[in-house]
Amino acid sequence: MGKHLPAADPLLRLQASITARDDRLLGWLYDHGVLTTDQIAAALFPSLDFTQRRLRRLTALRAVDRFRPNKADGGSHPYHYVLDQLGYDHVHAQRGLGRPRRDQARRRKHSLTRRPDLPHLLGGNQVFIDLAAHARTHRHTELVRWQPASTYHEPGTLYREGANPNVILAGATGLPRPDGAGIWTEDGRSVPFFLEYDTSGENLQVLTDKIIKYERLYTMSTWGWPVLFHLPSARREANLHHRIAGTRWKTVIATTTAELRTALAASPAHQIWQLLSRTGRHRLIDLPYKDTHHDEDYPSHDQPGRDERTA
Repeated sequence: MGKHLPAADPLLRLQASITARDDRLLGWLYDHGVLTTDQIAAALFPSLDFTQRRLRRLTALRAVDRFRPNKADGGSHPYHYVLDQLGYDHVHAQRGLGRPRRDQARRRKHSLTRRPDLPHLLGGNQVFIDLAAHARTHRHTELVRWQPASTYHEPGTLYREGANPNVILAGATGLPRPDGAGIWTEDGRSVPFFLEYDTSGENLQVLTDKIIKYERLYTMSTWGWPVLFHLPSARREANLHHRIAGTRWKTVIATTTAELRTALAASPAHQIWQLLSRTGRHRLIDLPYKDTHHDEDYPSHDQPGRDERTA
């Protein structure tokens, strides 16, 4: 009798099967926790049908897993995708992180399915997904960086060389904890930004306190990124602007609303961002910022001048 051949290593089988697009998806799920079928389709695939077929294949390969939350009024939401254990193994191998915990996928899925602020997480992710979807259909645009909230949770992560060392000591209580951060490029220019995604579950004083923390970061460090407040309604936006009017903020605060975006069918890249104490709305790429580190890493041929950025 011939010798029995060993079964192929599941991780090697997965790595032999996935594409660059799959790689990007697995990295997003590692960093950002959970995405729905519709979000994945909008950002990465040409059609929903294509997306569903590919996700079934990745599920069979144990790269991803899924769950479907129930709606309060009956029925269920679309499938929500998370990493399965082999997905974690793959991302760790790609990033040189060593083998993950053997039960990491189970623990993460358990946490996400019971997370009370899951709609907030998905909503914040949606802003970045919409930018990635915009870039798929618009040449010379790209979401070149998408960082999760956890990037800035550890003490000292907002410290840069040349900043006040108290940035390290201030910790999470004295400095902002954005819901995400990114870098958007368009026609040879780029803008870094922080995101604050609001569902109106917090009172306006909480939002004001967040702005104060960004102002503290601005005065203590070299960070001068615009802070995008994505609000649910025009009323919420007007109330926030009214509440913080009259203070000369150095931090660039830009607001938009889900209502406005729905009415205009607009992506976050479009002319939807309102700056404090200024009329009109602006494109994301046109928002002013101050960051020499960013300018060195992402040199632009047509970047606004420093005086304009910090005005």
